[in-house]
Amino acid sequence: MVLKKRTAIFISGNGSNMKNLVKFSKKKNAPIKVDFVISSNKKSKSIQFLKKNKIYYKIFDFKRKNKDEKKIFEILKKRETQLICLAGFMKILSESFIKRFKGKILNIHPSLLPKYKGLNTHERAIFNKEKFSGCTVHFVNSKLDSGKIIIQKRVKINKKDDPKSLSKKILKQEHLLYPKALKKILSRT
Repeated sequence: MVLKKRTAIFISGNGSNMKNLVKFSKKKNAPIKVDFVISSNKKSKSIQFLKKNKIYYKIFDFKRKNKDEKKIFEILKKRETQLICLAGFMKILSESFIKRFKGKILNIHPSLLPKYKGLNTHERAIFNKEKFSGCTVHFVNSKLDSGKIIIQKRVKINKKDDPKSLSKKILKQEHLLYPKALKKILSRT
């Protein structure tokens, strides 16, 4: 039997990667158990999904970042969280928070890092006439989108692609890549 790591997922948007990770976690051979979700967006469409699936969640707006991070840390400690997956989480965690979970925070980013860190990745890739873009799962460190790369997937950019169509193609690959990355790093522990 696989010992599943107690995992928290941090989201800001619609939570499609979070939903995908929850579905993945329910598989017998999945190395994670989604135990807790943090949303920085009280209007996120994913709240209904969390309620329906009886997943414990909390909403923090990060207006008082230090206070919110302290509360989050206490919850994670109490729940004995072993891994954090950022999935469309649009807030930057403090260096001290990251240090507390060193090597235990992952992120998925919609570009082939180190290219196009930060926001508007699809627009920038198209503007620069890139032939490929993609997605990257990486460890989180104190520098934005700069942690050690775990796994990447290339996606061809067609002449007809705009940011929206490219985003859809890459999101499909993100849903395949994140579980793969988790299997890759957790099969070693």
